[in-house]
Amino acid sequence: MTILLEIHSILRWIIVVIGFIAIVKFLLGMARKSAFSKMDHGLSSGFSGLMDLQITLGLLYFLITGFGGVGFPPFRIEHMLTMLIAAVVGHGPSMFKKAANKYTTAFYSVIGALILIVIGVYRLPGGWSR
Repeated sequence: MTILLEIHSILRWIIVVIGFIAIVKFLLGMARKSAFSKMDHGLSSGFSGLMDLQITLGLLYFLITGFGGVGFPPFRIEHMLTMLIAAVVGHGPSMFKKAANKYTTAFYSVIGALILIVIGVYRLPGGWSR
């Protein structure tokens, strides 16, 4: 199970990097008042897809180790619920496809998801240093 945790831990950094790239790209799109391009849609979809993968890996780890003896201490349940909410928030652009300003929706979705990710990881023992 260590390999699953390692992949899960590495993927969080990839998500954070992609999230920051998305924030910059969406801010530029808002400032230029340009149309939401295929690249923007791809970046938004990529971010939410990585969140889905992360949730899947995390849920597998949570269940396998939880039933395998580690149990389900409150910090693990809190982390799982926070990250599930982060994944839902990260899907904002696809949930609001018909929004008038897609850049604004995408920007706030990524910001919201990243804030929840920071909180969720911080609440774990070891936090971001794991």
